[in-house]
Amino acid sequence: MNKLTIHLDMDGVLANFEKAMLAHPDYGTKGWKPDLSLDFETFEPIPGSKEAVQKLLDMGHDIYIASTAPWNNPNAWGQKRNWIADHFPKLSRKVTLTHHKNLLIGDVLIDDTTYRGQKDFKGTFIHFKPNLGVDWNFCVETIQTMTNIPIH
Repeated sequence: MNKLTIHLDMDGVLANFEKAMLAHPDYGTKGWKPDLSLDFETFEPIPGSKEAVQKLLDMGHDIYIASTAPWNNPNAWGQKRNWIADHFPKLSRKVTLTHHKNLLIGDVLIDDTTYRGQKDFKGTFIHFKPNLGVDWNFCVETIQTMTNIPIH
């Protein structure tokens, strides 16, 4: 197995949703829903994400972003598209918006949550948890081990 099809979640894997949420003035307010209030276009990239994605592309893998856009916040869909164009332009037009990640077809799914079918993904699911060591370095090394393609 050499070239893989890899799906990357956006919020919490590529984009720093948590940092934006914690910095919002309404954070902690009863009833506040960050996915309905935050401007997804303003998120900072997760540290190391740009470099890791470039390494995976350099290894020849086919990379896609698989994200869930809040159903009750249609503006988020365009904000996510613009964020991707700004931060990961090589992945523009390689985006799937879905609430059912188990329906994705590919070899690897990297996601920070498990409540949208991730555990039923037919390929390898990597549960992205930087606080537990499952960070971008771990993901790139795991994929390199799966394929034996050198990391540049």
